[in-house]
Amino acid sequence: MSAIEIRTATVDDVPQILAFVRELAIYEKAEHEVVATEATVAESIFGPDSTVHALICEKAGQPIGFAVYFYNYSTWLAKNGLFLEDLYVTPDERGSGAGKALLRHLAQIAVARGCGRFEWNVLDWNEPAINFYESIGAKPQSEWIGYRLTGQALLDLAES
Repeated sequence: MSAIEIRTATVDDVPQILAFVRELAIYEKAEHEVVATEATVAESIFGPDSTVHALICEKAGQPIGFAVYFYNYSTWLAKNGLFLEDLYVTPDERGSGAGKALLRHLAQIAVARGCGRFEWNVLDWNEPAINFYESIGAKPQSEWIGYRLTGQALLDLAES
């Protein structure tokens, strides 16, 4: 049995990251929403002004998953938090411990950076993920409703 290894992604991982993003979007029934390209992934994660970080999860030297995260801020705690934007493990490696290893690695980063929180979102229909997250002690934040501005609505507000 090969050990699971997690490493910081590099710009050379951009094609793999984009492939994982597309696989995740297919799983979430939203492939049509992916407009990212290798160029935009490279600039947004590895560009000089990037505030985003990525990890690659490997088994026997082969990529089997990834995570993308960034830091947010809590005024109540007066501390940064780590926000997990995406976590994905290939279907044939789910249950292998890869997802938990990625979350453990991210928790270690959050603790080392003095973060007060480690947060993420999950689709309300994704029972396997919900059950997994709750099994490691994560608690849903059902009192909050997420909002999003995109596209024309975002432009309209910016120009108002």
